[in-house]
Amino acid sequence: MKDNNSSIERSRNIPKGDTQNLPKGWVETTLGEVCEIKYGKDHKHLVEGNIPCFGSGGLMRNVDKVLYNKPSVLIPRKGTLSNLFYIDVPFWTVDTLFYTKIDEKQIEPIFLYFKLKTYNLENLNVGSAVPSLTTAVLNQFPFIIPQNIEEQKAIAKILTAFDDKIELLQAQNKTLESIAQTIFKEWFGKYQIGDELPEGWRVGKYDDLVNLSSGKGVKKSEYIDDGKYKIIGANGVLGKINKFLINENIIITGRVGTLGTVFIIKEPVWLSDNVLISKPKFNNLFYYTYFTLKTFNFKSLNSGSTQPLITQNDLKLVPVLIPDNNTLQEFEILSESVFVKIQSNNSQIQTLQQTRDTLLPKLMSGQLRVNEFKE
Repeated sequence: MKDNNSSIERSRNIPKGDTQNLPKGWVETTLGEVCEIKYGKDHKHLVEGNIPCFGSGGLMRNVDKVLYNKPSVLIPRKGTLSNLFYIDVPFWTVDTLFYTKIDEKQIEPIFLYFKLKTYNLENLNVGSAVPSLTTAVLNQFPFIIPQNIEEQKAIAKILTAFDDKIELLQAQNKTLESIAQTIFKEWFGKYQIGDELPEGWRVGKYDDLVNLSSGKGVKKSEYIDDGKYKIIGANGVLGKINKFLINENIIITGRVGTLGTVFIIKEPVWLSDNVLISKPKFNNLFYYTYFTLKTFNFKSLNSGSTQPLITQNDLKLVPVLIPDNNTLQEFEILSESVFVKIQSNNSQIQTLQQTRDTLLPKLMSGQLRVNEFKE
């Protein structure tokens, strides 16, 4: 870190859009003046423990040693350069991820995280084959901040409140779904194929439950940042587009590459060609199908050679238990009440994310001040 005697108020060549009309009480600085950027270290020699170990993709494992034990912003050195992390517990990072030793007299750590989130660090890429960042480039990266630490803390507190509420709702959704899954196991998991089954139950195939189809590929050139509909693949949302492929209640799972992910879709979306679409044949089969699909051993269904692959036929032929209609209807009603709450939470999450993302650049540029926000 540079000597604190070097003034962070001296003039710099700051990118346009960040420092034009410098807000009152704000100053110009660089990343190298407010923190020391450090390399992560190899983790292979470490044994399992309770210390989180991060790579550029996120949490990798838990280890027994601590690399740094103060609040830090983690910045990818290679890979997806915009994939930033903030951590305020002891941690370890691998060598594809920088960590920061932050001068808390100049900048609030969580404020620095939110500030860097307003930039596209992909623009600082110095790599050719693999996107990369260097300490030299990052140290010179310029931006503006409130000189008053208390103002930084107040801004961060506003944004953190949104993230905390989102995390709370996400945790609630996990709890709600686990409740429905526990009921599924209690009602249906105690019976196996080959057991004596209750009256009205039978053994069938997955094809008896659903109509199967595949998603459809879409070119990256068709992605639109502010598109109306999500493009969903085996790992979740890939981007947005202004057209949809399907507008029905469906269940999707990975077809190629990533296997075993299972999602419920209840909105108009575009679905990538790396997913299989399950549309239950009857109304009382939706949630039973969803939880049944989550029990499948996808590794045993893999028919790929160079990469994991599941065909429609692989999935159609999987043996399943098919309970009587009354039991299925009871489970459907019970599950629906749970997932209505989950859907309500998801709507709140989306609203909170949109509001936070709208406020973030305004608060971080001084365009909106804390007092104005409170009013």
